[in-house]
Amino acid sequence: MPRLADLAHALARFTPSDPTEAGHLARMLELARGAGDPCARDHFVPGHFTASAFVLDPDGGSLLLIFHEKFRRWLQPGGHVEPDDVDLVAAALREVHEETGLTEVDVVGEGWFDLDIHDIPARKGDPDHQHFDVRILLRARTTAFAAGSDALAARWVPLSEVSKVETDESVMRAVRKLQARR
Repeated sequence: MPRLADLAHALARFTPSDPTEAGHLARMLELARGAGDPCARDHFVPGHFTASAFVLDPDGGSLLLIFHEKFRRWLQPGGHVEPDDVDLVAAALREVHEETGLTEVDVVGEGWFDLDIHDIPARKGDPDHQHFDVRILLRARTTAFAAGSDALAARWVPLSEVSKVETDESVMRAVRKLQARR
């Protein structure tokens, strides 16, 4: 499958920012080179790739977060890779559109910004597994959006205030990376 070769190549070019991300990268390379389609949502051992996006406002000072229905906290938009997605950037762009209505966005640089692996509990017939999340950096051309699927709400949060909303360490790690770039 061509997208798997592209995935392994893109992972091999990624430079982790810290030991945590280096560990995620090593595990992602192993998954990408393993058996089966690691982008398929039924690839449960140990899990499958997902794509999400950190979307900056036009000025780069705020981050678009959604209040995720299943996880009950403020997170970046994202989710499963669909068979029609040509790569993880396309998957992240589709997810941003589905969850926020935003279509006027630009990929920043090569797009790949952050890597994360997180546990997903058993639910609706799916066993416990992990999401191997490749996070794309985007900049919106507009601040207009509308919360969509999986999002109970969405809002722009200034980077300096993300720590004040109910989120998780993986989002805060990405925020620190964004603040270091400013």
